[in-house]
Amino acid sequence: MSKVDVATRVTDLAQSLLASQGLELVELEYKKEGRDMVLRLFIDREGGVNLDDCASVSRELSELLDVEDVIPGHYSLEVSSPGLNRPLKKPEDYERYRGRLIKVRTYDLLADDGGNHRKTFLGELLGLEDGMIRIRLNEGQTAAIPLDKVAKANLEFEF
Repeated sequence: MSKVDVATRVTDLAQSLLASQGLELVELEYKKEGRDMVLRLFIDREGGVNLDDCASVSRELSELLDVEDVIPGHYSLEVSSPGLNRPLKKPEDYERYRGRLIKVRTYDLLADDGGNHRKTFLGELLGLEDGMIRIRLNEGQTAAIPLDKVAKANLEFEF
């Protein structure tokens, strides 16, 4: 089974398990690190997750993966919070975190409303409208970034 097939199958199993506990899957990684394969899940919920949430999911998912025999060979399972710089992956994330400081990196140079071309945008998330992420940049201007041009987006920690 390919890495993509494993990740897809694990995602399906994990989402069912997480939904039953009021949790969401933020991101899943299945990759080779050193000589071993690592399956890493980042989970979250409104108000955040704690160590007990991560331990419970790790225990239950491990049992489920053993029963379903999804992953060939040896692997390490890690379950954790996405942290303070939580990635924004789904369209709903851009509504949920409206008003928060975010950083968006794009594949291509894009212009803000001041005519400045850049690949990195840092500012207050204004929301998602018609497939466009709207941001009030720290410099004062605004930007509208097409979702399909986003290479990476995440919350930024505010001091």
